[in-house]
Amino acid sequence: MKRLLMIAGLSVALLAVAAAQKQDKNASQLRSVTGTVLGKEDAPLPNAIVYLKNTKTLAVRTYIANASGEFQFNALSPNVDYELFAEYDGKKSPTKTVSSFDSRTKVHLNLHIDAEPKKA
Repeated sequence: MKRLLMIAGLSVALLAVAAAQKQDKNASQLRSVTGTVLGKEDAPLPNAIVYLKNTKTLAVRTYIANASGEFQFNALSPNVDYELFAEYDGKKSPTKTVSSFDSRTKVHLNLHIDAEPKKA
């Protein structure tokens, strides 16, 4: 009986170590998505709003593009599909998907909107 309990305890300990290693591996493989929101004639669209939707949880994150139209989302799970699109001046870009089957840790996507940059 003691021997059986010792084997069961050892099995639980090994499972815990394997789970911790898997979690550490996933943490080191977090992904990022960067890109630029572009309008007509590939002009950058500053202050465009970029939406990132986690297709598993349906949680949505947003990012306001900088003066060069650039955006970034960091610390994304490698095991989830994400959908991205941008809005600017009432117009929307086509939706792009970052698949969990894509093994890249750094994904770069440009989002195109049929819009002119606003004059300052």
